[in-house]
Amino acid sequence: MSITALGSSSGPGTTGSRRDALASPHAPAPAASTTGATLLLNATYEPLCVVSSRRAIVLVLAAKAEAVDVTDDEVHAERVTVAVPVVVRLTRYVRVPYPVSVPLSRRAVFTRDGQTCVYCGGSATSIDHVVPRSRGGTHTWDNVVAACRRCNHTKADRSLAEMGWSLPHPPGAPSGAAWRLLGHRTVDPRWREWLGMPDSVSA
Repeated sequence: MSITALGSSSGPGTTGSRRDALASPHAPAPAASTTGATLLLNATYEPLCVVSSRRAIVLVLAAKAEAVDVTDDEVHAERVTVAVPVVVRLTRYVRVPYPVSVPLSRRAVFTRDGQTCVYCGGSATSIDHVVPRSRGGTHTWDNVVAACRRCNHTKADRSLAEMGWSLPHPPGAPSGAAWRLLGHRTVDPRWREWLGMPDSVSA
């Protein structure tokens, strides 16, 4: 099974369409509770991607995945009642090629730096270029940090040496499976355990 097959009901070795799968007497009819998002884990519990709750239910009913965490909502059909899953795990390992680098975005920088200003430890409201762009600084992971408005304004186009400031640790590109899900969507708090994200971090 390929990662492409996870996003649709049809694929190699699979007959019928998504409509056929949901119309099966063993499958629940579409409901409002199935329009949410579900975190999909590999068989090794590594985060893979996010699929619709409806798709997650299809995977569970097809024995291609098992529910790891569920909501209080249930979907009823003639012969089965299924709890809507929040997290599901594939029953077979899928090898997936991932991007080499994590896209740089404001949200991702805030998440990497724990929503705090790297200069004073206050709440971050903006991003700052350690080496100012006016001085040749680049818009890259190793030169972009989260900052509060006051520190950003105070530092302006000056260097850390000129300010007498220092960073708690050198900034860099984040790594890990969880980062593939950040920067383009809101992360469900119930996924944090599987993404390795502390409760204090908001994506």
